[in-house]
Amino acid sequence: MSEETIRSLSVNGVPYAYRVLRQPDGITEPVLVLGGALQGMSDWQQMEMRLRPVASVITADLPGMGSAAALPPGPGVDLLCAAVERIINDLDVPRINLFGFSYGAGIAFGCARRFPRRIARLALGGTPVHIGAAQTERWQRAREELSRGAVDRFASLIADGLLCPDEQRFITRRRLAHRYVQRAVLHAARHAPHAVDSLLRAPANRPDFSGGLAGVPTLVFSGAHDTVTSPARQRRFACTLSEGRFLTIPDTDHWVVLERPQAVADLTARFFTDGPLSSAPGLAPATREEEPADGTAYA
Repeated sequence: MSEETIRSLSVNGVPYAYRVLRQPDGITEPVLVLGGALQGMSDWQQMEMRLRPVASVITADLPGMGSAAALPPGPGVDLLCAAVERIINDLDVPRINLFGFSYGAGIAFGCARRFPRRIARLALGGTPVHIGAAQTERWQRAREELSRGAVDRFASLIADGLLCPDEQRFITRRRLAHRYVQRAVLHAARHAPHAVDSLLRAPANRPDFSGGLAGVPTLVFSGAHDTVTSPARQRRFACTLSEGRFLTIPDTDHWVVLERPQAVADLTARFFTDGPLSSAPGLAPATREEEPADGTAYA
């Protein structure tokens, strides 16, 4: 059995916390999982189940997320990366494997640029390397709806903007993913304004994705129908990394971690243990059996 511990830290006076599931018999460096602005340290069950046999697994409520305090005004990437480095130091390990999804992918890449020697391997999913004018305008409209108190309209705008709108494209668990995202945004709007603030700041609060990265083996993966940042743009970004690889997961959009969570977890475990990626089951098209009819929750 792995031991679970929650540790409290602070960075520049901002308190936050992380959770570690220790695996003393791990065969690779500990894995730190960073998710979207609305995903906290308890939202990664599928990743934990797949990774716990091979590594200690760490999840976090970084500043502006979950139980942590709000991000201070201004650009937040430097502070968030400093918070991650403090976690690595507190773990007392030389290096970690780092997984970042969406908002978390920007933080993870910023960390790899700042302290590459502390990162053994880097996995980035739904990487927001480009946010177009339409997305920026949608975020502004959502902000205006929220300021008027129209939280339902706010949640719909955010959820619709993060999921593929083309009904002609088969998206595994499309309806469940939409319901999950909309419910998470509604909950945050009513109970966690600091998380909503982080979400609304996310398009501008990103590292510079140009300039490449050397010395860190990196996997960039995208849902095949990601409409936040297209797979083509994410592929081009991967090509700027000296040890970068790129893969798409079929029948998914930006929320690939909700739509095919087992595929993402398996691909990540293979990458972090230097296993073969080309034979990963998640790279094959989904089957209709993966589309549950009930209201199963997943993360």
